[in-house]
Amino acid sequence: MFTNFFSYLLWTFIFVAYLMIIFGIISDLFRDDSVNGWGKAIWIIFIVFVPFLTALVYFIARGPSMAARRSMDAATTRSETDAYIQKVVTTPAADQIAQAKQLLDDGTISQAEFDTLKARALA
Repeated sequence: MFTNFFSYLLWTFIFVAYLMIIFGIISDLFRDDSVNGWGKAIWIIFIVFVPFLTALVYFIARGPSMAARRSMDAATTRSETDAYIQKVVTTPAADQIAQAKQLLDDGTISQAEFDTLKARALA
């Protein structure tokens, strides 16, 4: 009974890992612009009928480009996220000038520093 449970657990893990590999290959295949529709169809047919061999061949033949596409997608996502955060977090120019004016009125900054902050906010 104890060994049956661990055997079942092992085969479940292997099956889930297999599904993750197959779906990873399929998603990479459809993300790739260098392969035309017929090439994608042939890869899918082989994945359906000879999955283990096809996965092995796919990783050997297209593994480096697969990693490059994933890295490029991650960099694009990161830059889009950073741009969105910068857009959301940036205070409006009027608020920046008002804060600088308050600092000028308090005597914390000089008129030259205020002019610099104002020019930077309007830029």
